[in-house]
Amino acid sequence: MKLIGVCLILLSFAGSQQLGAQAIVSGTLTARQVLSQMQTHLTCQWNQETVDTFKTGNPDDKVTGVAVSMFADMEILRQAVAKNCNLIIVHEPTFYNHLDKTDWLVNDPVYREKLAYIQKHKLIIFRFHDHWHKTVPDGIYMGMINKLGWKANQTDSSMLFFRFDEQTVGGFAQKLQFKLKGSQLRIVGDPTMRFTNVALAVGAPGSQSHIKLLTSEFTELLVAGEAPEWET
Repeated sequence: MKLIGVCLILLSFAGSQQLGAQAIVSGTLTARQVLSQMQTHLTCQWNQETVDTFKTGNPDDKVTGVAVSMFADMEILRQAVAKNCNLIIVHEPTFYNHLDKTDWLVNDPVYREKLAYIQKHKLIIFRFHDHWHKTVPDGIYMGMINKLGWKANQTDSSMLFFRFDEQTVGGFAQKLQFKLKGSQLRIVGDPTMRFTNVALAVGAPGSQSHIKLLTSEFTELLVAGEAPEWET
């Protein structure tokens, strides 16, 4: 087990202000049919015990356009409406909790305003989370690696370990901040430490995943997403 000489960079991403992608369709497909087409591109079986479900709207409505985003915040909803996209595919919850339960929100003014907007514009929101992680390669890791330009630095097919030219943690963090414009970075450790080996933990895999990567003989620097302060 190795802890001495390891640094950690925590990523805090800026809120989603732009749609990731938009596509106008012919208006002959329903949202349910669009989902069926998506499922054919997965390498994993579809699990019925999943959060990957329609959260709002009628899945049998015709689709005028498809918008893709990490979050379904109000800014994204407005952009989707402006672009005539009534199907919004998101990775994270719409209603502030993992299972999108809303019984505890019925009197909340923020929830009620958001729901009223969704209903007014007949928006269909589908969450694509579990299976996007389960398919091979993991869609979130693949997207992050492509965004960072790290593909050539992978040491194996796990998408967890990377090797770079020797440099300082502080200099590496500056490069990360440039690529992830608007995001905040926090260095835990010595920013002048030199390293070559990096482990990556995107999203919120939990403290056990973080600690396992931190104690790997390979890891000199861990780049991580959401980390509970009292755990990792």
